[in-house]
Amino acid sequence: MAFSSYKSISVVMKKFQIKYVQTNFMMEREFSVPNHFKEELDLLFTDGVIDNSEDAICENLIYPVLKEVWKSYRSKLTLWSHQTLTYDEDLSGIPDYTVTQRNPLGAIVFDKPYFLIVEAKQDKFEEGWGQCLAEMVAVQRINNELEKDIFGIVSNGKIWQFAKLNLDIFTRNKNLYVIQDLDKLFAAVNYIFQQCELQININS
Repeated sequence: MAFSSYKSISVVMKKFQIKYVQTNFMMEREFSVPNHFKEELDLLFTDGVIDNSEDAICENLIYPVLKEVWKSYRSKLTLWSHQTLTYDEDLSGIPDYTVTQRNPLGAIVFDKPYFLIVEAKQDKFEEGWGQCLAEMVAVQRINNELEKDIFGIVSNGKIWQFAKLNLDIFTRNKNLYVIQDLDKLFAAVNYIFQQCELQININS
């Protein structure tokens, strides 16, 4: 069953016996947003076609934010775009973005552990979270480390929602982040990348 077949959080929860919690677990770690990024984004919002499709949302709004933060972590983390992820026939497909530990053989080796899954959706957040949670379950099982946090993001480019999976508990952050408040959004994404890097440091 492909990840895209899971259309809601509740479907995934029932199938894999996941419990649901909603609270504010996110913290913000200051990140200096470059002026050129702000200018480019302003240009896109003024004159660009940025959200006519999920591909456009990925290219124009989501990937640029992820990439800007990832640059500071690139020695330990790799940011993948549309890379196939497979656990078994019930959990397989292609997340929009995946963050993994950088493989010592080189950046082109896609290997566990995986830390973060990102899905782009055109305002279909419930469907997006169904798909994202299924991907998080797959990552948890591939890593075979149930007690570590797996993070998820679902975004339509303008609104960003965050969650994590630990053991059998899916925790969804109550507060949303918006691209109009770049400083807070970047601080949130930076926090997630810091948590991913921290897991590597603990194991090394």
